[in-house]
Amino acid sequence: MSLNILLIGCNGAMGRTITSIVSDNDKFNICAGVDRTAIHNQYPIYQNMWDIKESIDVIIDFSSKELLESIMEFAIDRNLPVVLCTTGYDEADYRVIRERALKIPVFNSSNMSYGVNVVLKLLEQAAKLMSEGYDIEIVEKHHNLKKDAPSGTAKMMIKAINGSLEEERNCVYGRSGNDAKRQTDEIGVHSIRGGTIPGEHSVIFAGQDEIIEINHSALSKRVFAEGALKAAIYLNGKRPGLYDMNSMIKSN
Repeated sequence: MSLNILLIGCNGAMGRTITSIVSDNDKFNICAGVDRTAIHNQYPIYQNMWDIKESIDVIIDFSSKELLESIMEFAIDRNLPVVLCTTGYDEADYRVIRERALKIPVFNSSNMSYGVNVVLKLLEQAAKLMSEGYDIEIVEKHHNLKKDAPSGTAKMMIKAINGSLEEERNCVYGRSGNDAKRQTDEIGVHSIRGGTIPGEHSVIFAGQDEIIEINHSALSKRVFAEGALKAAIYLNGKRPGLYDMNSMIKSN
């Protein structure tokens, strides 16, 4: 039996990618979509999710942080699990997510790529081994339509690195001016936006006479879509709680 998905943000770039994948996969069925643009699709598209009559098993959200409250309210009302793939959440948003996860299963990750989450594990180890004598810089690149900076993945990398250090380093976002000399207790974070770059992240550990880089490049949006669909399967039937890529990877 197919898993019935409500796809929020269905006409965006990620929504279209998921739609394309699901069209050739009998494990899934997009029973309805939600989007502010009414582009024709093979499933009904609503501008108001409360008008949806179709039977839903799980929600996948690739929309915008402004819809978080309404998505959670709808999910709790219908008792549905939610896979949140939107980025740009602030601490107030995460409080909402944690509170709502007491009532329904919620999967949240700033990056749905399996490879990125492996990289985070590598960064934890690298930060422990190179905590002294190495400057740490993060460079992230994305397409020219991305709204938030730095990326959610860059924030995950910062958290992984600082969580492995005895003393957290301060983040410096870009540099300019005549007095921008680097300090030893900082992590430089730089955001590049251009063209159609799906996502590239580099973490540089620069020491005396040597440079070590840990990189991840997404060659298409498909890796994120595949991750979201795996999360939907994983979340289906789970108890209320907050789940992420780590919990899914550990369950395999």
